[in-house]
Amino acid sequence: MSDTQDKAMAAAPLNDGSSAAPGPDDASQPIVKPVIPAKAAKRANASVIGMLIALLLCVLAFLPIVLMNPAPKSNGYRPNVNVAATATNAKDVAGFTPVAPDTGDTFSPNYARWVSGTGDGVPTWEVGYLTPKQAFIGIVQTRKANPTWIFQQTGSAPVTGTRNAGGHDWELHDTAKGNRSMVLNYRGTTIILSGGAGLDEFSTLATAVVKAVDAAPAASPDETTKPGETVSQPATSKP
Repeated sequence: MSDTQDKAMAAAPLNDGSSAAPGPDDASQPIVKPVIPAKAAKRANASVIGMLIALLLCVLAFLPIVLMNPAPKSNGYRPNVNVAATATNAKDVAGFTPVAPDTGDTFSPNYARWVSGTGDGVPTWEVGYLTPKQAFIGIVQTRKANPTWIFQQTGSAPVTGTRNAGGHDWELHDTAKGNRSMVLNYRGTTIILSGGAGLDEFSTLATAVVKAVDAAPAASPDETTKPGETVSQPATSKP
């Protein structure tokens, strides 16, 4: 092989795409760093400062809105429902004294109303309570209960026993879904407590209900209701 061919092969690139190692002259070359002109650097800094100022203005604009709308308290919203006053207004229409149990601050009422019963013929007094454990128990009271109506009010739940509360044995209806009802026929009216609360809270409310019924005159058999009239309190609807 001639010297000319050897020189050509040495100068040709390798087949695997790699290049020859840099020589000593290449390593000695200085690394050139780009230099940003002063005006361009000034414009870049101005853009960053402008973004920070815009962000600060947005925060200051929304800060008053956040301060004027504080986070809700842990106990949640409690509607202003006066059960005793609404019961007094419904007394003449009902033909009996609607129950208004004294629960103190432990049970929070969220509605109280008289329902004329024009649909099923059973006028009722209804009160709803939020329990201390954030469950619900509704009270329904009437003088015109019948087996079909009781079956509907208890959610078709079977009778599973009795539960003593306030010195009386309430009929207990229980379901497999966690809802239950307690039924008591007492002093001329039928009272049904229904909801998803525990039996301990049911018993507490039932005891307060019995005390309220004992404090009021018993319903007279010759008293009649007036289904065409209604008395209600502006409050939240039944859950």
